Amino acid sequence: MDVYDWLSNIYVSEKAYNHPPVVEVKFKGTRKEYYKNSSNLELETGDAVVVESSTGGWDLGYISLSGDLVKLQMRKYKIDENSPMMKKVMRRALDNDMARYEEGKNLEQETMIKARQIAYGVGLQMKISDVEYQGDRTKATFFYTAEGRVDFRELIKNLAHSFRIKVEMRQIGLRQEAGRLGGIGSCGRELCCSTWLTDFHSVPTTAARYQNLFLNPLKLSGQCGRLKCCLNYELDTYVEAIREFPDENIVLKTAKGDCRIEKTDILKRIVWLKYFDDPAGKLFPLELSKFKQLIELNRDGILPTELEEHLSEAEAPVKEVEFKDTVGEERLDRFDQKRKKKKNNNNNRNRRDQGHSQMQGNQSNPNQGPRNQNPNQGQRNQNPNQGPRNQNPNQGQKNQNPNQGPRNPNQNQGPRNPNPNQGPRNPNPDQGPRNDNRNNPPRNNRGNNRPNNQGGNPEKPDA
Repeated sequence: MDVYDWLSNIYVSEKAYNHPPVVEVKFKGTRKEYYKNSSNLELETGDAVVVESSTGGWDLGYISLSGDLVKLQMRKYKIDENSPMMKKVMRRALDNDMARYEEGKNLEQETMIKARQIAYGVGLQMKISDVEYQGDRTKATFFYTAEGRVDFRELIKNLAHSFRIKVEMRQIGLRQEAGRLGGIGSCGRELCCSTWLTDFHSVPTTAARYQNLFLNPLKLSGQCGRLKCCLNYELDTYVEAIREFPDENIVLKTAKGDCRIEKTDILKRIVWLKYFDDPAGKLFPLELSKFKQLIELNRDGILPTELEEHLSEAEAPVKEVEFKDTVGEERLDRFDQKRKKKKNNNNNRNRRDQGHSQMQGNQSNPNQGPRNQNPNQGQRNQNPNQGPRNQNPNQGQKNQNPNQGPRNPNQNQGPRNPNPNQGPRNPNPDQGPRNDNRNNPPRNNRGNNRPNNQGGNPEKPDA
């Protein structure tokens, strides 16, 4: 009822709905005030209006609540509707009013930075967190936080002289500062104090203890540095539910030994027990109803059997957690390293499989070179009739003569001789130097179309 207008869709009367006597106007941040609609303007929630200012001039705000709920809010804050001190709504905001208001709003950030420099020069222990200009730009309110009282009389003189406006200093708390600045909480949503929460209640540490939360200041503190306001949201439910649980210091006596309560799960209504003399420290979960029955047996002088017999099928003792070293798992590049290692393993595996298949192919076909998938193909050749690395399909390995086999396959042929009638490299003393025969073309000019005028097979040179 403090935030949402539940009666906005309920028709009361046209006069009361369209001409509310009092409206609630919201300004920058969480500041809200109440104004009279003495001119009987047709106002609804969300309208921009021009209202009177306490120091003269006018201010601009938006209607946040209207209707009968305004009277309930005024009664809550003890505000008299007929008070002569209550200010009035002047008119709806015009285009000129909105333009002047936006100009003042654009100057707030620059003004705050200069004000911090002036406060630092004066030597005051304070923090100026926000600045709010009035709608007519004749006044500025400086909101600050400080641990104690601050004498800012000299500061006001310097600020008024620098900005040529009226200056008002207003001290706020850390919660109000977080509400004015805004932000994102640990839950991933916008801060409650900057959206809908208007009343700040104290949050004690017992609120966390009732909910069985670990007392870690980093986890329980909000952006303002105080305990989170959301700890109070479910506190009443936990307080009501914990009344059904027995005292945590109670001792349950069994035939195996005495047990004590180690922890409780309020929402699941489960009590976790532990033996005093158990070196392993195992925990045994019991339903709240079963635990109360065992307590009643102890009061009658009856010792129940072991706790294992009272556990249901879904319940089992907590197993000891095996320690696992997780150092380095939270690195940002851990996924890239694993993917890279997996990629290298796949490449090595493919190479091994490919080499194995090639070895099998070579063993089955003795005329095939290594790394060939076609049995009729040489090394790295696309033509099945072509030898390895040769452009002529009729040519063998590194031979340009189709009648000539690979390197010295014929026993009657000399080694590395371009002319079949010529012996080895200068084997005849009567023969000239290398490639001196005119009928024999030079070694570099031999080809497939070289004429062969000499018949017969060459004689085998002498050893």
